[in-house]
Amino acid sequence: MKKIKLTKENILLSLILILSAILNFANLSIEGYSNLYYAAGVKSMTMSLKNFFFVSFDPASFVTIDKPPLGFWLQAISAKIFGYSGWSIVLPQALAGVISVFVIYKIVKRSFGRAAGLLSALFLATTPIFVAVSRNNTCDNLLVLTLLIACWFISIAAEKGKFKYLLISLAIVGVGFNIKMLQAYMVVPAIYLVYLLSSAISLKKRIIHLICGTLVLLVVSFSWAIVVDLIPASNRPYVGSSTNNSELELIIGHNGLERLGIGSSTTMGGGKSKTQVKITQGSKTSTTASNINDQGGMQGGTPPTGTRPSRMPSGGKMPTGGKFGGGNSSMGGSAVSSVTRLFVTTGMSDQIIWLFPIAVLGFLAAILKEKFKPAFNNKRKLDLLLWSMWLIPEFIYFSFTTGLFHPYYLTMLAAPIAALAGIGIVSMWELLAECGWKSWILPVTLIVDGALQLFVLSYFYSTSSITKILMIALSILCFASSIILIILKLKKNNNLKLSKILVGTALIGLLITPTVWSATTLFGAESGTFPAAGLSLISSSKSENTGMGMGSLSDSSNDKLTKFLLANKTTEKYILVTSSASGVASDIIIKTGESVMTWGFFGTDKAITLAQFKALVKSGGVRYVMIGGQGGGGGSTSDIMTWAKKAGTLVPESKWKDTTTPKTATSKAAVTTTTKTSNSMTQKFGRQTSESLYDLKGADTTK
Repeated sequence: MKKIKLTKENILLSLILILSAILNFANLSIEGYSNLYYAAGVKSMTMSLKNFFFVSFDPASFVTIDKPPLGFWLQAISAKIFGYSGWSIVLPQALAGVISVFVIYKIVKRSFGRAAGLLSALFLATTPIFVAVSRNNTCDNLLVLTLLIACWFISIAAEKGKFKYLLISLAIVGVGFNIKMLQAYMVVPAIYLVYLLSSAISLKKRIIHLICGTLVLLVVSFSWAIVVDLIPASNRPYVGSSTNNSELELIIGHNGLERLGIGSSTTMGGGKSKTQVKITQGSKTSTTASNINDQGGMQGGTPPTGTRPSRMPSGGKMPTGGKFGGGNSSMGGSAVSSVTRLFVTTGMSDQIIWLFPIAVLGFLAAILKEKFKPAFNNKRKLDLLLWSMWLIPEFIYFSFTTGLFHPYYLTMLAAPIAALAGIGIVSMWELLAECGWKSWILPVTLIVDGALQLFVLSYFYSTSSITKILMIALSILCFASSIILIILKLKKNNNLKLSKILVGTALIGLLITPTVWSATTLFGAESGTFPAAGLSLISSSKSENTGMGMGSLSDSSNDKLTKFLLANKTTEKYILVTSSASGVASDIIIKTGESVMTWGFFGTDKAITLAQFKALVKSGGVRYVMIGGQGGGGGSTSDIMTWAKKAGTLVPESKWKDTTTPKTATSKAAVTTTTKTSNSMTQKFGRQTSESLYDLKGADTTK
């Protein structure tokens, strides 16, 4: 076994990994179960192999989670090993975050040296959205790790012309597909282009290799989905958020075209009307799309999960990113599409954009340093192409898409930005010693990046004293050091040691804010559904009326309902029927392990017909139905709720509902609707009705 030497490089790498581990793991218990919809599914998956394989949301395997299996398989395995808890299901993501930091170090070091590798690792470890997602049970950072490993192999394949490494790389992307479906393919253009333009082997061989690799990619990607679709529908759960009970349709529809703003009605089956909702928040107005039907409630979108009261500002106002860093838009596609979207949209800019100028200008400096020409005949050129082609298509997508995406998807940008920034700093440092205009790139870049950070911090200037401290620290460390560096250049003072100190000081100044932003996740619970770092987490930890923390279950909000249902349960297969899988359904499954029938996350899945439901009621499989609240079925599911309301007996609220309920976060935003449609699936703010519980025992199923 090779001994690990106690070198300066290894010490620095260890410190970076320790920092990453602290940011990802420290005080992790405050996150509770994070996204309760996913947490309920993992609880169900631990209860049977059938649930495990199909990624069932409920223990009875009625409907699935609307995502592929691999990430949740890892969470379920972790829960079986360590016991089911919020900590155990978040563990795989937190580990993936730390491992990703190590992997990016290895990839960058391989081509650009240890300094670039260490800087890239440090930049990734302190990227706010990357840290926030690592502390949540969404699987995005598992995907990031998978794609980083795929890039590691394609880097070797392109340099050496090794076919087996290409196959491994594309197979790993296929594995990533089974974590987040088509999101994994965002790196495919980079992989194909890098291998195609490499010069280690002939063009003919490269094309043949890519054709064979594509077959491997498709086989691995679609293997699980095809197996599921080949199994008769009667022997498996309904595919959540699909329109025709097909994993392939889910891939193409909800997790595919809808992300591009195409075919946005696929998962909204049953909604009566598609309307645009204008939400006025103080002096600010945002426009979103909404589907509201006669069942009331929020339809479509991704409502905050769980029953714990959303901790929001007093007065019922929705927080804006400018006021509560990291706590605003849940649907990135609702922001105005433009090249400046990620810079001027609060809730996105403060999550990812801190080092973007260094990445872009550093990439240009690296091109100059490598004397970039069409011949991609060394690993440095190939890796520059790899990282840039990972970054550019994703930046364009997130800037201009009108489709469905959540700001936490921006974690996909974290790795290429970190890599190019690390490579760029080293390249610009090497150019600093040269004569001419190239030597000015580094100090100018430091000032530009510092200016951008001040611009983003200005959004939070009037709301937090911490912001003022960060702005002062940034100005002293970054701008002062950069100006002194410029003065040295003007005086032609080539003191290498002093220049190194000044550049290091400026970098410390630029890293303070993203590190503080990332560290806020240690002191306040993130939103379980929309993880993000930011100053809102600090304020929300001080008061139940601020922030967006929805990371854990309420202690009592559904306890009386749960006790009532358990006390009256006899032989029913489902303890409750309710439209949406979010909210009360997730809560009950997590707390009790009992089966709850839902129409999927959106409450619109046509998983059962009215005739089938009546037969289930007649056989004693269902007794209690909750109508109202979040979600609202359409089509056959709407018919079921209408029939249940007519045929059932209304259960007095005093029997199952707390008379004193926790304060819930309700938006008093002025809502006006128009018939015009905006972005396809942005956050929905529809009517919400109070819940009513109906008892179907003895109901006439012939009517």
